[in-house]
Amino acid sequence: MELAQKFKSWVQKSNSFELAAPSPLNLVCFRHVGGDALNANLLEALNVTGDLYLTHTSLGGRYTLRMAIGQSWTQERHVAAAWKTIQRTAIEVEPTV
Repeated sequence: MELAQKFKSWVQKSNSFELAAPSPLNLVCFRHVGGDALNANLLEALNVTGDLYLTHTSLGGRYTLRMAIGQSWTQERHVAAAWKTIQRTAIEVEPTV
């Protein structure tokens, strides 16, 4: 749960992402502020890499990403790497105007 709370704090500090629901345990529901289509594209781009795997749900009618952190061998460096990958991939899939 400690690592999930660390991840949650990184999401809260981000200007590009927001928490979608309270996260008192090991599941963090979050989304990119860019909207549903961007979040769906982000999920697909992340999962196809095989480096991490996120799931999704709909909360309040909005597409929401879910990251569960609970494997006993997971270390902060793994979660930090996942967060960097999420941020980098979001920039890559974000439409340019």
